[in-house]
Amino acid sequence: MLGTAGAQAADIVAVPGGEIRVEVTRESVRLDPTALLDWVRNSAEAVAGFYGTFPVAKSRLLVTPRPGNGINGGRTWAYDGGLIRIRVGDASSADDYENDWVLVHEMTHLALPSLPDEQEWLEEGIATYVESLARVQAGLMTDEAVWAGYVRGMPNGLPKPGDRGLDNTHTWGRTYWGGAIFCLLADIEIRRRTDNRRGLQDALRAILAAGNMESSSEIQPLLEIGDRAVGVSVLSELYGRMKDQPAPTDLEALWQKLGVERQGETVRHIEDAPEAAIRRAITTPKA
Repeated sequence: MLGTAGAQAADIVAVPGGEIRVEVTRESVRLDPTALLDWVRNSAEAVAGFYGTFPVAKSRLLVTPRPGNGINGGRTWAYDGGLIRIRVGDASSADDYENDWVLVHEMTHLALPSLPDEQEWLEEGIATYVESLARVQAGLMTDEAVWAGYVRGMPNGLPKPGDRGLDNTHTWGRTYWGGAIFCLLADIEIRRRTDNRRGLQDALRAILAAGNMESSSEIQPLLEIGDRAVGVSVLSELYGRMKDQPAPTDLEALWQKLGVERQGETVRHIEDAPEAAIRRAITTPKA
């Protein structure tokens, strides 16, 4: 039984396109194995739903129990299909698992070929941006929660004095949230140029079809694959503008166009905003 015999105990979680071997690295009598496996399955199905398939055929998830509750400390490697290590509080409740974003974030890393160090911002930016979209499309969080998270988080990714562009500014904010801003801007611009028929999700599915984390690539070929999939050269053009210069973004103007209005810790949607249809399409599951 999972969680009773240390690292030798394992369960297989099957999802569309792959399976995950779940191992608990140390004995824990408090860890709820049913809740744990449900969390793994729900997270993996959210990622598979976003990409159209789970990114790798076989992967391992090493779960290290710790005292308390909540999930943190995830990390992913391209090893033997894909290896994720994550720390889980042994007293974690159903709500803790339901509200977790960390495992979806780590699983999203499996869907992108490994990039040079200068482009870690794209690896982390995609994972930061997609984690919420995968969860909302799977019914694991609300639309308002997605946009409230973006409104709170994306200012961390704006360039500060001395910024030299995403390829050359390796702070936490620019790596994670600067990369997420790139993804949001790309998503919106793709939808503008395609009359909302295509989005970043289509580009990312095409990139995954060409290779997952088990492979490696330079950034430009991947951007070109995404551009061909959506029929417009948004990714390459945006990278050209943001790779070696600050390229600041007026987030407040962007929220206004999308119809996202702050209300304390959450947001409300303005449905007659100029680009409300784009906002709705970004979080709507693909048919």
